[in-house]
Amino acid sequence: MTTVLLVRHGLTAMTGPVLAGWTPGVRLDERGRKQARAVAERLAPLELDAIVSSPLDRCLETAAAIAQGRPVSVQTDDRFGECGYGDWTGRPLKELAEEPLWRVVQAHPSAAVFPGGEALAEVQNRAVRAVRDWNERLGEKATYLVCSHGDVIKAIVADAMGLHLDQFQRITADPASVTVIRYTTLRPFLLRANDVGGGVANLVPPPEVSEDEDGGETITGSDAAVGGGPGTT
Repeated sequence: MTTVLLVRHGLTAMTGPVLAGWTPGVRLDERGRKQARAVAERLAPLELDAIVSSPLDRCLETAAAIAQGRPVSVQTDDRFGECGYGDWTGRPLKELAEEPLWRVVQAHPSAAVFPGGEALAEVQNRAVRAVRDWNERLGEKATYLVCSHGDVIKAIVADAMGLHLDQFQRITADPASVTVIRYTTLRPFLLRANDVGGGVANLVPPPEVSEDEDGGETITGSDAAVGGGPGTT
């Protein structure tokens, strides 16, 4: 089982009113730096085998706060970078909401292609491919963290949940939130979504259990236990 923590970057001055995209030099503001320190403190009990980040400053700063005091350094992977919004980059959201494409992005995102930029389907493909590559690289016992962007995280979650990309707008990834997916040989499990507070004790990998002949865990494990399982005590 490989456990992936997906952390969205903290707040910037552009978060919310403007579509920052790949605008260079967008850094965390004081609110974002405070959020980064808080999420770093919350995740301190977890041992991380790797910390991977989007190459954009706001993610690198968030990831650096989480990496402080840990024996791992931040690695970058462009595939976790923000969606290429093309001509929409840097424009106010209120203005973009008047564009015909806006309704497509909201209701049928799998068909959305940003002018001069990427298709949302391409963003999902590259991000999911990156997760799978890192899972294989780090191994089935690894716990690692990826610092990325809202739409990227939502796209990864939709894939893990077996949802069509057209459903990904039903998922939320707030600034500095933690979303956790555990990948097993049978299926991914969403452990947390858009978590902005609380402890992390239940994210510590459980004791190793044997697998049955079909690749699923035995009844002594907790792979989709009937009745929902007992949770963490």
